[in-house]
Amino acid sequence: MVLAAIAARTSHIRLGTAVTVLSTDDPVRVAERFSTLNALSDGRAEVVVGRGSFTESYGLFGFDMADYDRLFEEKLDVLVRMLRQPSVTWQGQTRAPLNEARLFPTLAPQGMPIWVGVGGSPESVIRVVRHDVQLMLAIIGGNPARFRPFIDLYLDACSRMGRDPRPVGVHSPGFVAATDEAAVETFWPHWRDSNARIGRERGWPAPTKDRYLAEIRGGSLYVGSPETVARKIAATVKTLGLSHFELKYATGPMPHEALMDCVRLYGEQVIPRVRALLAEG
Repeated sequence: MVLAAIAARTSHIRLGTAVTVLSTDDPVRVAERFSTLNALSDGRAEVVVGRGSFTESYGLFGFDMADYDRLFEEKLDVLVRMLRQPSVTWQGQTRAPLNEARLFPTLAPQGMPIWVGVGGSPESVIRVVRHDVQLMLAIIGGNPARFRPFIDLYLDACSRMGRDPRPVGVHSPGFVAATDEAAVETFWPHWRDSNARIGRERGWPAPTKDRYLAEIRGGSLYVGSPETVARKIAATVKTLGLSHFELKYATGPMPHEALMDCVRLYGEQVIPRVRALLAEG
């Protein structure tokens, strides 16, 4: 619903989710929602699906964690078929069978981009290649260079399975402000509070500012001035051979004005600077 509202007020930006937890959703409904968004936005929709970082939705919607792998495998199969085939006949163990099911509104012949979010499982990378979809690495901590083996695995699997490599992207958190100091100090309390709240639920150690600053310096927090963030994004793109980079710019209850300023700086200064840096080689 939020993306549909955005679609009605924009004309150029791509519209997608950070991740749609497909395992506990219905793939036919997901396909219908995104095909409707695609029609509303004149072809600007794309879907990122995954199993999610947490497992609360399984019990909430009545799914058994013992079916963790089967749920995602079967539902991804249905979703890909629904978004690529004129009609789908399918039978499995996780939902009712389909008999010549058709998607409305229909998609153009090129369909829409289908991404699978991967957090660090080699099996998930192989699944991406097997279903011939696009790889989105969710890198939320540590040096992004440590994910290079997953890129190599993806390219090797494409070669072995006779697939042409598709675009590869990264999704990471960050925040842009006018100066490095302003970005670091504005983002810190919200990053701290968000991590502390989740950590209390899951038994994580309390977040510290030293850890926060370490993630900014050498990890996967893209926090700083437009120049600083652009250089860090460009370095990640070059290291991993990416075609896409997505910045998760909101963490915790950040002030609306700060978020809007971040969006403006990202669009007006960071993206053009990244493109210039990449063009330099």
